[in-house]
Amino acid sequence: MDQKVIVPVKAVLTNCSSLPVSYVPTPSAPYRQHRKTAQLTLQPGKPPRRHSVPTKAKQAVPLGSRALIWKQDPAVSDLGTRKVFLPGLILQGPRDARIASGAPGIAPVSPNVFGDFIVSPNTDQFDAIHTFAVVRQSLTMYQRALAAGGNAAPLPWQWNSASDTTPLQVFPHGLPNVMNAYYSRADKALRFGDFVPSGATERMFTCRSFDIVSHETGHAVLDGLQPQWLLSGNPPQTGGLHESFGDLTAIFLALSQLDQVEAVIAQTKSNLHDKTFLADLAEQFGLALGRSNGLRNADNDFKLSEVGSEVHALSQVFTGAIYDVLADIFAFERRPAVEDDAAVLHRVADYLRSLLLRALIAAPAFGAGYADVANQMLLIVGTDGKPADYRDFIRRQFTVREVLSGTPLTDQPGAHMMYQPDVRDAAGATQDRRACCGTMNHAEYVESDSIFEQERQALSAWCRDYGGARRDGAAGHANGNAAGNGDGRGASEPRA
Repeated sequence: MDQKVIVPVKAVLTNCSSLPVSYVPTPSAPYRQHRKTAQLTLQPGKPPRRHSVPTKAKQAVPLGSRALIWKQDPAVSDLGTRKVFLPGLILQGPRDARIASGAPGIAPVSPNVFGDFIVSPNTDQFDAIHTFAVVRQSLTMYQRALAAGGNAAPLPWQWNSASDTTPLQVFPHGLPNVMNAYYSRADKALRFGDFVPSGATERMFTCRSFDIVSHETGHAVLDGLQPQWLLSGNPPQTGGLHESFGDLTAIFLALSQLDQVEAVIAQTKSNLHDKTFLADLAEQFGLALGRSNGLRNADNDFKLSEVGSEVHALSQVFTGAIYDVLADIFAFERRPAVEDDAAVLHRVADYLRSLLLRALIAAPAFGAGYADVANQMLLIVGTDGKPADYRDFIRRQFTVREVLSGTPLTDQPGAHMMYQPDVRDAAGATQDRRACCGTMNHAEYVESDSIFEQERQALSAWCRDYGGARRDGAAGHANGNAAGNGDGRGASEPRA
C-alpha cells in the first residue's frame, strides 16, 4: 500500500513541478490562485486557423423599445398587461417622428437604462406609455397592410404635406370628467376622457382601453386617406364606414399580435362565433354604462333595413359583415393537422385587413356607401388571385346584410363581377350622430360653417334688398330733423 504523501500548501504554490505524478491537487482557493498567477506568466500563442468557420459579420443593434401595455383593458383580466416591442427610435415623452405624447399634467416619461418604457400600471406614466404604444401599433399595422398590397408609402395624417410633417399629438388625460374620447383634425390630436362612473368610487380612464385608443386612431388614419368622409354632409352610410373602421381597427390590431390570437383560439376553441373578447369592444367602458359586455358586439346579425340612419347602429352592419367574412375565410383555411390555428387566423386577418384598406382607398372620395366598398373588395380579391371561395364569402355576407343585391353592376362575369346596392340611403338622408363616439360628434366635422354661411348669405340679401332702403329713409328723416323745425333752431337745440 502506497504511503500517503502530505504536501504543504507552500509547495503547491511554489514548487508544483516536484510533486509526485500520482498527486491530484484539491481545487482549493490557494491552488486556484496559483493557476491564475501561472497563467499570467505565459506568452499567448497564435490562434488556431479555422478555415471552415466563417467570421460573423457585425450587425447593427436594431432600434426599438419595449413597452408595458394593457392588452385589452383592465376589465379583461385573462390578458392583463404584456410587454410589446416597438421597433424604431422612441424618445422621451414618449414620442417619435409621427406620434407625440402631449399629456397635460403628466411629466414626459423617460426610457430606462435599456431604452424601454416599463412602469407600473394604473399610473399617469403608464397611461402615457400605453396610449402612445397602441397608437403607434395601429399606424404601423396599416402601413404594413399597404406595403403588403404593393404600396410602401407612409400613411399621412390629414394635415401632412410637403411643408407640414407635424406629428399626431396624443393626450391620455385630455378630457377631464368627460365620458368620451375623440380625434380632432384642427388640434392635430387624440384626446381621451376620464370620469367616475355612476355609483362607483374609482375613476375610469378611456386611454387604458386598447379598443378605445385603437378606435380613435382608426378615425385619424382614415381621415388621412379619405378626408371628406368625416364631414356630416355625407350620406349616413359614409358615417357608418368611419365608425366601423374604428371598431375594425381594434379587432385587426388584436389579431396582429400572436399572443392575443392564441388567446382567441383557446377561448373559442377556434370558433370565432363563440363569445370572445375579440368581438366585444371596450369592455370596461360598457360595464361602466351598465351593459353586460362592451359598447358594441362585432359578431352580430344586423341588416341595413333594421338600423335606419343612426350612425352608431348603422356601423355595426358593416362591422358584422367583415367579422363574418373573417370567420368564413378562417374556417376555409383551417388545417389543424398541418398548421396551428393561431398562425392561420393571424395570416387570414393580415390579408383581410389589407384587402379592406385598399377597398376603402379605392371607394368614392365623397358619399361612399357600403356597396362601393364591398364591390371594391370583390374586385381586388379577384385581382389578388385568391380562391373563388373568398369572393363567395364576401358576396354572401354583404348580400345577407342587404348591402348588395343579386343584380350585377356590370356585364363583366367571373372574378370582376360587381353588384348593385340593395338598401340605399334615402335621397337627402342626413346622419344621426347622437350615439357615436366623440370624433363623430365633434363640432369641426358637423359642417357648421356651411350653416353659418347660409345665415350670412340671408343677412346679406336682406341688407341688399331691404336694409339699404330703410337705412336711407332713416338717414333722410334724421337730416330733416337736424335742419330745424321752421323756427331756426336745430333739432338738438333747446326750446324756450
